[in-house]
Amino acid sequence: MNSDKGLNPDFLNSNQFQSVAVPEKEYAGPRRFFNRELSWLAFNWRVLEEAQNRNVPLLERVRFLSISATNFDEFYSVRVAGLLELARAGDYPPAADGLLPSEQLEAIDRDARHLLAAQLDVWTELRKEMEAEGILIQERKNLTGEDHNYLDRVFIENIFPVLTPLAIDPAHPFPFIPNAGFTIAMRLVRKRDRRALRALLPIPVQIDRFVRLYDSDKGVTRFIPLEDLLLEKISFIFHGYSVIESCVFRVLRDSDLELEEEAEDLVREFETALKRRRRGDVIFVSMSGAAQGDLGNLVLTELDCARERVFELPGLIGMADLQELVLKEKHNLLWPKFAPRVPERVEDHNNDILAAVKSKDMLLHHPYETFDMVVRFLRQAANDPQVVAIKQTLYRTSNESPIVDALCEAAENGKSVTALVELKARFDEAANIRQSRQLERAGAHVVYGFINLKTHAKVSSVIRREGKQLVAYTHFGTGNYHPITARIYTDLSLFTCDPALGRDGTKLINYVSGYATPKSLEHLSVAPINIRSTLLKCIRREADNAKAGKSAEIWAKLNALIDPQLIDALYDASQAGVSVSLVIRGICGLRPGIQGFSDNIRVKSVIGRFLEHSRIVCFGNRKKLPSKQARVFISSADWMERNLDRRVESLVEINNITVRDQILSQIMAANLFDHEQSWVLTPHGKYVRHVPDRRDEPFNCHRFFMENPSLSGRGSAGLKGEIRLVHSHS
Repeated sequence: MNSDKGLNPDFLNSNQFQSVAVPEKEYAGPRRFFNRELSWLAFNWRVLEEAQNRNVPLLERVRFLSISATNFDEFYSVRVAGLLELARAGDYPPAADGLLPSEQLEAIDRDARHLLAAQLDVWTELRKEMEAEGILIQERKNLTGEDHNYLDRVFIENIFPVLTPLAIDPAHPFPFIPNAGFTIAMRLVRKRDRRALRALLPIPVQIDRFVRLYDSDKGVTRFIPLEDLLLEKISFIFHGYSVIESCVFRVLRDSDLELEEEAEDLVREFETALKRRRRGDVIFVSMSGAAQGDLGNLVLTELDCARERVFELPGLIGMADLQELVLKEKHNLLWPKFAPRVPERVEDHNNDILAAVKSKDMLLHHPYETFDMVVRFLRQAANDPQVVAIKQTLYRTSNESPIVDALCEAAENGKSVTALVELKARFDEAANIRQSRQLERAGAHVVYGFINLKTHAKVSSVIRREGKQLVAYTHFGTGNYHPITARIYTDLSLFTCDPALGRDGTKLINYVSGYATPKSLEHLSVAPINIRSTLLKCIRREADNAKAGKSAEIWAKLNALIDPQLIDALYDASQAGVSVSLVIRGICGLRPGIQGFSDNIRVKSVIGRFLEHSRIVCFGNRKKLPSKQARVFISSADWMERNLDRRVESLVEINNITVRDQILSQIMAANLFDHEQSWVLTPHGKYVRHVPDRRDEPFNCHRFFMENPSLSGRGSAGLKGEIRLVHSHS
């Protein structure tokens, strides 16, 4: 684990911007940007480091290893697939940092091989620690007679009926292996006449990867990998044969979707495209054993996979499945249970969320405050006789979605319901298609937005008749309407009755549903129309303030920062004297801390128990942050070209005093102050984790949020106990 006590992760209390002298040729031209793909790999290295962090409970470390493997799979099946296509089609265009697609692929391959080797090393260590805690991955050679009897029953009753062994010969050509397909390849010989047979045994995804053995008297929980169990039962599957050679391999295919731009029926086109994705080109094959032998050559030839896209691994393949070993009953090896809070102010209004919002704007910080408030907002609206209409965007949601159920209930109760379903939410397209059908059957108006733009903005508008007026209750979110991911993603939910924001929210939805370009937005910016120009204007204003000798400061929290125009604007602001403190969880293309170039910019990444997902930006506006004069925004958009140019996104300015104070003095302050979960980015692209000495007072922003209620969610009981990490300078 990298460490350097000289790099201070406390961006809140320290005004020290650590910079180094770097030869100009090293950051001139395109080299002023870090490569997007290599920055993503650096992020996944940080995830893997958490699997080594002994301050994290053991099974949560196993979960981090699983997440690292899942991330890797998606990276290859989407990003690397795209680069391979560009390399084949002329090796153009170069990335922002000047690297051609082929050059990026070479650099990715080198780093990825190190990452996969490191994952195996981490798994070896975790497996030892799990064994010490009574969780054992049983090897075939150590199975007892009693184990064999037990596994015989499990195999016959629960596994064998799902298996489909496949011979490979002139009458049985090599079958199609789907994306993420996990398969055993074998050379067998018939015992009675030594006749050879080549065969495949696809490992069904419908069966758990790790088969649990009966617990021993000593309280040891034991598992055997499914592939080992299948090899143990080969004589039953292929009766009369013995295995001469075997290898396990796993295939990743191109998982990006291509659409006809003028598709007459977008839903049908997506259903067809999803089927095409299953048959995408092979991007990557991981293989254990025999990769260099005849069996490995056969597999690679039939898959039409070049050997340079093969990773031969001397150990477990498909580590994403390790999530199965995160056992819920092992409480001592997991994070302590945490129950999200119900905002006191909602309880003060007898759990009437519309009444609570009517009294005052409210910002909920998920998962610390329950996402159920968002569901309750829509359920209450669905059953309120005074509510006449609901308009809702849906980018991602769960399979059995309470959000969709509430919208269906509202439509069945006679409300006018408009649901904007984004079909292009990667890997959730099929679920979104099913839910759009469900909404249509309930009587909702379902629209699919633009063919050439993803609708990524999160907005819900409830229109309620109050006396002679129609009042808009609006929800703006930084995350998805997904109750499952809302338990682990940190996101923000703004509930407001502000008439201007209500008008803005309606205009945004009308823009997507009817191509009505919004005019005269009051507190909202919308991509691709004006989010970039709004941000550039605010950054340049801070630079002008610095040049005029006034305070100038920017705080931002994002998942990704790679937009060249915004990065260059931040460089210019730094050179003008603006202090820029950035919390960028994942990809960062900006090079901080270069003397004379970006010496007033510092970047950190926070990775811990929860996945940082909220997007926030704060501008000092002639005052040092935090300030009552600050301009504060929340957004659905990261600072990436795709978000600002090819998606419908929202950037909401926060004007409510308490909500602004909550964002500045709690949310941003805690992220900037965090010591325990922070990596600081160096000018050369390395992320360095601060190792505290015994005199340091540790601070963990996730723990802070779990223990302290948010400012805008407080009720009457919590007014005296408000917690701010820092107070306004004005």
